[in-house]
Amino acid sequence: MASINRVTLVGNLTRDPELRTTPNGKSVCTLGLAVNERYKNDSGEWVEKPNFFDIVVWGAQAESCSQYLNKGRQIAVDGRLSFRSWEAQDGSKRSKVEVIANTVQFLGSRQDAGSQAGAPVTTGAPSGLNPDTSDFETPASGGDDDIPF
Repeated sequence: MASINRVTLVGNLTRDPELRTTPNGKSVCTLGLAVNERYKNDSGEWVEKPNFFDIVVWGAQAESCSQYLNKGRQIAVDGRLSFRSWEAQDGSKRSKVEVIANTVQFLGSRQDAGSQAGAPVTTGAPSGLNPDTSDFETPASGGDDDIPF
């Protein structure tokens, strides 16, 4: 019987990315992701419940995440679940399930996450249904002569 271990999440970062390097020089970035679940309670009211996930990104993609992402930014993650356990300094056993990212797509814009206006925007889908068009100018003339091809 085949096994499938795949997860896709879209949410907002709960903290700034943390970039580290392994002893053999490979980059690893950890992210905290909040994904809201919305449902109706027994009284018929809509309730939002946050779910929190730890995301691990490796290699060049880890460096990009560290450079361009910050707390509050919306991302989409496609990856797999990984269970790990360890012994804490106090001797107790600890364990956690993490998402090991295959791909991380940057959504929204850096401004959506509260960064400085004018900062460059990385690849990703436009935010919201009403994109900001303030950077676009209306052509002076409406003729076909302005088309460069």
